[in-house]
Amino acid sequence: MLLGVIADDFTGASDIANTIARGMDGRQGLRTTQYLGIPREAAGAEVEAGVVSLKSRSIPAGEAVAQSLKALEWLRAQGCRQIVFKYCSTFDSTPAGNIGPVAEALAEALSVGGVVVCPAFPATGRTVYNGHLFVHDRLLSESGMENHPLNPMTDPDIRRWLGLQARGAVGFVPLPTVRRGAGPLRSALDEAAGRGETLVVVDAIDDEDLLTIGRACADAPLLTGGSGVALGLAGNFIGRGLSRGSAGFSGRVDGPEAVLAGSCSAATRRQIEVHARSHPVLAIDVDGVMEGRVRPDDLVAFVRDNAGRAPLVYSSGDPAIVGALQRRYGREELAARLDNLFAATARALVDGGLRRLVVAGGETSGAVVSALEIDAMAVGPEIDPGVPALFAEGERPLALALKSGNFGGADFFAKALGRLGDPA
Repeated sequence: MLLGVIADDFTGASDIANTIARGMDGRQGLRTTQYLGIPREAAGAEVEAGVVSLKSRSIPAGEAVAQSLKALEWLRAQGCRQIVFKYCSTFDSTPAGNIGPVAEALAEALSVGGVVVCPAFPATGRTVYNGHLFVHDRLLSESGMENHPLNPMTDPDIRRWLGLQARGAVGFVPLPTVRRGAGPLRSALDEAAGRGETLVVVDAIDDEDLLTIGRACADAPLLTGGSGVALGLAGNFIGRGLSRGSAGFSGRVDGPEAVLAGSCSAATRRQIEVHARSHPVLAIDVDGVMEGRVRPDDLVAFVRDNAGRAPLVYSSGDPAIVGALQRRYGREELAARLDNLFAATARALVDGGLRRLVVAGGETSGAVVSALEIDAMAVGPEIDPGVPALFAEGERPLALALKSGNFGGADFFAKALGRLGDPA
């Protein structure tokens, strides 16, 4: 294995796995496998990039660090020459969050400083300028992320936000330095390391900036960022003759299908609205869930009654409504109950023959895939930027798409089911 990734949620892992498998030209990447949790066995000899999916974004920082270091240990045992710590391109975290502690712990374990911090992903509108994170033309704190139910992002200054989490000073490399090329950027990172700055926020506003970061970090033991930070990494290995490049896994799985949506992002709510125009949808009665009146069997029955029509079940709602429910039931209790509901529903559906499943939302995806007890998935073609088709092989093949809340076009759900197998 050449490249190892530690991702703090399952949809983010799919996102960066897609980037690595496609490569910078969209066709020639590394042979990539996404692992669900830390594997218990060695990777296959054919795997060139391994993405370890953790559900560590919103757990206590100490637990996130411990899990990430175990993932690092496994990846290093596979022979990885470079490690990427992947977090969301909207830097989902809190002032007491996990990104800083995990990044510093990985840097310490690898004895490295001047580590890139760059959540930019221009293909989905995420850019970093003057150390501030933008979503399209809006600052992060004005993009809707300030209303995130678990990790509200109220400050777009990544240096300041990261400074609340990290033990040491946070460095910064501005866009003009990046635009001067890989050599000057590498020098700036080395100088930051010399000043004792373990983590360094780096500006990037387009793909060429990300490719410059990739070239500057060809020999770096560690990078951190959104999936965009890996845009040029596969090319580094191919250019050195360590990989011949791969077009990625190609496959389809036909059979019963469903969509489960737990994200409350504006993009997911819009996708639900569009899907509902021509497909059956079921809005979960959250009060019913909390009072024990809505159970997994109810959701399973709806999906089975609408087999072949791309049925969708969702808990997504307007931020004001979600906020009221959180105040009524408690944020953590509400999230846990909904995650458990989706997980049990998915398990029952797959046990009953479901073969194509689309899940929206990082926390929801983590709960669902954990319940399915899948060890690894091959990375297939891209559905929309940041979202690949995933395939779990075996006696009961399963095709999945795990979508971060803000990703995908308005018709994503039907498109995803079609890409996984039969058009919906």
